[in-house]
Amino acid sequence: MYLGIDIGGTKTLVACLDKRGTIVDSYKFPTPPKYPDFLKELAATVANMPTDELIAAGVAVPGKVDRKHGTAVAFGNIAWHDVPIARDIRRMLKCPVVIENDANLAGLSEAMLLKQYDCVLYVTISTGIGTGIITHQTIDPDFADSEGGQILLERKGKLCVWEDFASGSAIVRRFGKKAGEINDQKTWHIIAQDIALGLYDLATFIQPDVVVLGGGVLEHFEKFEAPLNQELQRLATPLTPVPPIRCAERPDEAVVYGCYDLAKSVYGKAHS
Repeated sequence: MYLGIDIGGTKTLVACLDKRGTIVDSYKFPTPPKYPDFLKELAATVANMPTDELIAAGVAVPGKVDRKHGTAVAFGNIAWHDVPIARDIRRMLKCPVVIENDANLAGLSEAMLLKQYDCVLYVTISTGIGTGIITHQTIDPDFADSEGGQILLERKGKLCVWEDFASGSAIVRRFGKKAGEINDQKTWHIIAQDIALGLYDLATFIQPDVVVLGGGVLEHFEKFEAPLNQELQRLATPLTPVPPIRCAERPDEAVVYGCYDLAKSVYGKAHS
């Protein structure tokens, strides 16, 4: 068995997967504000799961990680800093643990389903905006610490951070509604324009074979797919065409599947 732990700003998803990558059990719990309380809640959750024969665990961190030391350096939406999360969870589970940024892991899991593409750009648009770049079904080490949501774009004559005006939280601030509460096409056209600005810049720089979109805002993709594609095509040039745009195939569990994929690639060979 493998364990995937997706730590989110509001909730944590824990999933137990068999050797073939099938989820056999999963639990969610609200992510506590304090790290020690998180460890207690995780231990209580894992105690109710079939983890007697764990091969390894993958842990998804919503922020910057120190892979060499297994430390979560900074979290985007949680006030934790420099926590030795790999060590603490390894002691808890009594098995090897690998940690990685959550968007990288979501991108990895989606790329594993799209093996016809050599380079996959994964973009998650939810509370914030995160990115993962996957080449040949591997997290690209040159872009492993990239934060696509932090790119600066000119908007209304000013340089602005992309996620500050195109993320789910930005939508709420600007329109006073969550994405799921917006139905008028004029508003969605504005949202599509804001998303397209960052997507096009990233695609121009990275030159991916495909762009995969995930996150909570993408649950409403049908509402802004047409204006998004229209805006992307308006920005395109012969030298910088727009790659295919797809929605994540497993948006809710993409991260825990990525936890499995990474943990298996690092620790699974001895158990294959």
